[in-house]
Amino acid sequence: MQGAEHLGELLDEAPPAVSLDEAVALAREHFGLVATARPLTGERDRNFQLTDAAGAVYVLKVVHPAEPPAVTDFQSRALMHVAAADPELATPRVVPPRGAGGGDVVWRVQGRSDRRVRCLTYLAGRPLHLTERSPAQRRRLGAFLARLDRALAGFRHPAEDHDLLWDLKKAARVRGLLAEIADAGRRGLPERALDRFARHVLPILPSLRVQVVHNDFNPHNVLASAEADDEIAGVIDFGDMVRAPLIQDLATAAAYQVTGDGHPLQGVAEMAQAFHQVLPLADEEIAVLPELVATRLALTIAISSWRAARHPDNAPYILRNQAAAWTGLGRLDALDRDAAVTFLREAIAKDQLP
Repeated sequence: MQGAEHLGELLDEAPPAVSLDEAVALAREHFGLVATARPLTGERDRNFQLTDAAGAVYVLKVVHPAEPPAVTDFQSRALMHVAAADPELATPRVVPPRGAGGGDVVWRVQGRSDRRVRCLTYLAGRPLHLTERSPAQRRRLGAFLARLDRALAGFRHPAEDHDLLWDLKKAARVRGLLAEIADAGRRGLPERALDRFARHVLPILPSLRVQVVHNDFNPHNVLASAEADDEIAGVIDFGDMVRAPLIQDLATAAAYQVTGDGHPLQGVAEMAQAFHQVLPLADEEIAVLPELVATRLALTIAISSWRAARHPDNAPYILRNQAAAWTGLGRLDALDRDAAVTFLREAIAKDQLP
């Protein structure tokens, strides 16, 4: 297992530039698409939205050269598995490259590192962070995530255990990154979350069911429909997938649903109850959910604080989610552990939350 600092350096390594003309040429040569291109944002890859003459839209991804080929293959094959297991679930579809081989497209340019190129269908919708949150939206998020995890169940791949900085089950290793938070009192909040993770969660993780999970079901990766904020139009960005305890996927998603008023776990409970209706949770999974949610918030604070210190010019963007993480973690820190688990157990057992 690599250290957090090393994995963070890979995350910070900027991908080589790709011009619009190069993107258009790659789409035509390797995928048979005659299309216009415009750049899209991406954390690690160079991404482009392609639109052909008929109005069909795609996403061309020029993969970061630091990503192992097996991990790229892992993502593509997972998407193909989901499409076969639940054809009605709104996820990107893999556009196969031209040629009989059907393998990875490798782009070779003299003087540059080889890069792999992928093409996916484009999902239309509004990023969830631009919508109005509601109990109905959280319930539909929970049900959608459960369907996705049910579709991924049974999928295996040689790269499923790749090392990932955002892997919640390995959160203990980010403790050193918290040194970038100068205020010891403030730093104590994520440190306590990591302490509780080590004490209450780590010992039982090996006994929990595991599978490949999305691992990044956040409001920037989930789309709402154009018509209604509480209608889920799909999920994108499978780049953080990993084999992990199933409950890790729900905890990662629920960390963005810690409510600012009322009971801190009300939003988490709404999502978890809907998830449970589709894919029932075991009692031992529910018992670690509050601490896993808090650990995900601590992970967000640790990684973003470390990256912002390394890149002060880009700190506002890197820290865009940190205020909510601090607020949510502060609210969870004040909860009694047994009371938090009881609240979730009772809420999840209800037929429908208010």
